[in-house]
Amino acid sequence: MALIAFTKNYTDRSNDTGYQFEFHCDKCGNGHMTRFQTSKMGLAESFLKAAGSFFGGNVSRAAAAGDHLKDAYRGKAWDDAYASSVEEAKQHFKQCSRCGKWVCPEHCWNASRGLCEECAPNLQEEAAAAQAQAAKEQVWDKAKQSDQTGGMDVSKPVTAGCPHCGAKAASGKFCPECGKPLAQEKFCADCGAKMPETAKFCPGCGKAAAPPKTG
Repeated sequence: MALIAFTKNYTDRSNDTGYQFEFHCDKCGNGHMTRFQTSKMGLAESFLKAAGSFFGGNVSRAAAAGDHLKDAYRGKAWDDAYASSVEEAKQHFKQCSRCGKWVCPEHCWNASRGLCEECAPNLQEEAAAAQAQAAKEQVWDKAKQSDQTGGMDVSKPVTAGCPHCGAKAASGKFCPECGKPLAQEKFCADCGAKMPETAKFCPGCGKAAAPPKTG
């Protein structure tokens, strides 16, 4: 018995009145919708239900019986409809003999190689993609080689907020809110040497740093 094609890449669009299937390309996802196959059992049931809504009584009970009858034959009817839909869909896809995938011939099939484009890529497309990728990498390299900081001096401590009022810091040396300098400089009260902000002792004379001012 032959293997069934399209077992993993289809969507069942069937309803109570018939069967229809949508098959998808394994590579790009594009699809083909098969023709709608009317279910005689479904139409008969719909007629009985419609008649029952007008007349009631025995016709309504016959519609309920139609539901059970349709359920009993649904398996074979669905299988037959699916099998014929597969035969229809095969005409719109190509199967790669290397990987077994079913792909659309318009976008994902390399006709000159007789394989899908995952197994045998289109060299023109690959060359165009490679050039674009190389250009992207070169742009990043050029950007790294030039100054993108507007001359910012990153050798000095930078704060994200004003150390005086807490406002968000902007570019420049002074806070746009309170006007005080953004970079606090600390000097020894004894010898006047410049000290790191977190220093506890003066690197010039060794005296203990004065406690930070508050208020």
